[in-house]
Amino acid sequence: MVTPAARRDAVAHLRAEHGVSERRACHVLGADRTSARYRSRRPDDTGIRERLRALSRERRRFGYRRLHLLLAREGIEMNQKKLRRLYREEKLQVRRRGGRKRALGTWAPLVLPNGPNQRWSPDFVSDAFTDGRRFRILAVVDDFSREWLALVADTSLSGHRVARELDALIWQRGAKPRTIVSDNGTELTSIAILSWSQERSVDWHYIAPGKPMQNGFVESFNGRLRDECLNETLFTSIRHARIELAAWKEDYNTIRPHSSRPHSSLGGATPAEYAAKAYPGHAPDRLAITPTTSHQSNQGLYF
Repeated sequence: MVTPAARRDAVAHLRAEHGVSERRACHVLGADRTSARYRSRRPDDTGIRERLRALSRERRRFGYRRLHLLLAREGIEMNQKKLRRLYREEKLQVRRRGGRKRALGTWAPLVLPNGPNQRWSPDFVSDAFTDGRRFRILAVVDDFSREWLALVADTSLSGHRVARELDALIWQRGAKPRTIVSDNGTELTSIAILSWSQERSVDWHYIAPGKPMQNGFVESFNGRLRDECLNETLFTSIRHARIELAAWKEDYNTIRPHSSRPHSSLGGATPAEYAAKAYPGHAPDRLAITPTTSHQSNQGLYF
């Protein structure tokens, strides 16, 4: 009996079973009488506990910090230390995953967008320089017009960097998306991204783990990017990669010949032509994103 609650239970049991006084029971058990008389004045957290358990079942790999952000998004405000206590009492700690990866959870189909800037799909692609060093590419696609919105190459792309690139895209296009669909990569499920989606009021939808076909638009375009650009080019530096990717993105969106095979879902039109035809006020993506001050000094231009 190391906790006050356990001592109170023992005192109550001793009094009920043996008919001794509270003073005698506390003396025998070494418990304090004021502690035995204590009654909790904490508010009833039943509703919060139920919602916390429900969110934990939906997001099995989310810890209490990210669950705290999700609860705040729903209007449930509380101290993070209190949430951590409830999280521990409900035994919701994330277990370390062992063995091979298995697809978990369910997925609800999304309604196809009917206009530009309604749904974006980000994903990551990896490649290597001629000297063997690896780099990554953040690709963002508009699911309606099939436009490449961004191809950001760098040796490291964190959740904070992804949030900055999305802000740059919103500024560049003059509109934010209603929904963003992505896989469950660590950069895209980070606290930085959850905070960003909450602050910008953008609904972020995660596909079921191990089911890339549920994000088929960006997966299809990633295959074309690798087949037509990455596998055809030997990149010597990150600056070279950014220049080549920017040129390929411009060609894909506005110049690429629209025969029956490329962009067959768009009736043979280029993504920019299709978006402009469907929505005459939509401006094609032709501007390079201006780099922020922190990257301008040591990394040069990026796209």
